[in-house]
Amino acid sequence: MKDLIIQLAEKLAQGKKNVVFTGAGISTESGISDYRSKGGIWDRFKPIYFDEFMSSENARIEYWRRKCELYEQLDDAAPNAAHNALSELNHKGLLELVITQNIDGLHQRAGLPDDKVIELHGNTTRVRCMSCDAIVPLNKTLDRIKSGEPAPNCSCGGYLKPDTISFGQSLREQDLSQAMRASQNCDVFLAIGSTLIVHPASLMPDIAQKQGAFLAIVNLSETPYDKACHLLIKGKAGEVLPMVIQQINEFL
Repeated sequence: MKDLIIQLAEKLAQGKKNVVFTGAGISTESGISDYRSKGGIWDRFKPIYFDEFMSSENARIEYWRRKCELYEQLDDAAPNAAHNALSELNHKGLLELVITQNIDGLHQRAGLPDDKVIELHGNTTRVRCMSCDAIVPLNKTLDRIKSGEPAPNCSCGGYLKPDTISFGQSLREQDLSQAMRASQNCDVFLAIGSTLIVHPASLMPDIAQKQGAFLAIVNLSETPYDKACHLLIKGKAGEVLPMVIQQINEFL
């Protein structure tokens, strides 16, 4: 693995536009459940689709009940060594952008500024009104639920929903367009902790590679790009990335 660490560090140190793509695997090391594995969120809960949320009060009540259950896990989570390593990469001027499928906000809590993170699937620490688009703090909404409102509404009467993308809900066009542009123009595309199978995010590694970027993957499970990428490291992000940063320090 050492040779791979050195190679990845060298590419990142040389790259002027390094784009990092992160999935659930980077946050499971912070104690946050992933979605697809046995015992994960989708294994325990049948997904509630966006149209169900909008059309059924019972669906909204169940949605918020689950959110309250999962919030304790999220509230206890803290950025791990992988999140911190990416923040350090940014401090060195070697990070163009992080594109993440995660909704936990741990990249920002590790020190990345908001303008360096594209949250394709939103952020669960915010709540958005589905009518007037107002943003409400999650903790205040949860306080209302604890006070007896099982599915709180906005002051305008609209439905309040965590600011995340549900099944059947479109990604925000602005976020997707920015992520696609970054993928097309990067020098290195580093995918971390993602199965790289969710569309349209799964297209980004291919777009980057076809435009001449160096494609690297750090992941424990298999991805469709394992044979096509330039570099593959099978390991935990929290172990691999600090070693990459340490090696970069030797180059700079």
